[in-house]
Amino acid sequence: MIQLSAVIITHNEEKNIGRCLDSIKDVADDIIVVDSFSTDRTEEICKEKGARFFQHAFEGHIEQKNYAVKYAAFPHVLSLDADEALDDTLKKNIQKVKEDWRYDGYEMNRLTNYCGTWVRHCGWYPDCKLRLFDSRKGRWGGVNPHDKYEMQEGSTVEFLEGDILHYSYYTINDHYKQIEYFTTINAAASFKNGKRAPVLKMWFAPVLKFIKDYFIRLGFLDGFAGWQISRLSAWATYVKYKKLRALYK
Repeated sequence: MIQLSAVIITHNEEKNIGRCLDSIKDVADDIIVVDSFSTDRTEEICKEKGARFFQHAFEGHIEQKNYAVKYAAFPHVLSLDADEALDDTLKKNIQKVKEDWRYDGYEMNRLTNYCGTWVRHCGWYPDCKLRLFDSRKGRWGGVNPHDKYEMQEGSTVEFLEGDILHYSYYTINDHYKQIEYFTTINAAASFKNGKRAPVLKMWFAPVLKFIKDYFIRLGFLDGFAGWQISRLSAWATYVKYKKLRALYK
């Protein structure tokens, strides 16, 4: 059986981190939390639950996650965000993988809870994530804040049944705050990569985003949550392009 390191990055996650750590205690042989100087009880909770706790200045989601993997005691790594947890099915399947590790990486679905509602449409589910991997075969990439684990060419990847439970937003105000935070990061990353934001795209992309999420991706089946998600996702698209245009100006 292989030994598994669980790696988590945090910042002011006292509301979520306990649930996350409790969900991985039976599958992880080593738990690492890399924190960007939280001012709440995050550190206290992590240490109470037996995690190895480190602090490092936040330079970006991708950079922080690559930095955090360096602390893993074992090359086989499970990566979660602080607001995520494993469901029972996924726990059992990760345990089976530990007993017979055959692939370089493993993907799984993520199911998001939005203000108390589990969202199964809007393009939010199934939200496939590669979160279990041999850290010698890849690294974190993507465009901040939307990180993704990228395996080396020729690596083998298998899908695991079960869900990562994602407790995203407790209130709609939380969603607005995250939009403000993420769009600023995304606009800066897009500017750095030379992407442009034509005025027509700034106005029409949000409309297309709403149509896609609410109608094509069946967001209306999620009721009020689906309406809010589709509406605010469209708003986020507009804000992202508006901020990118401001950077060029």
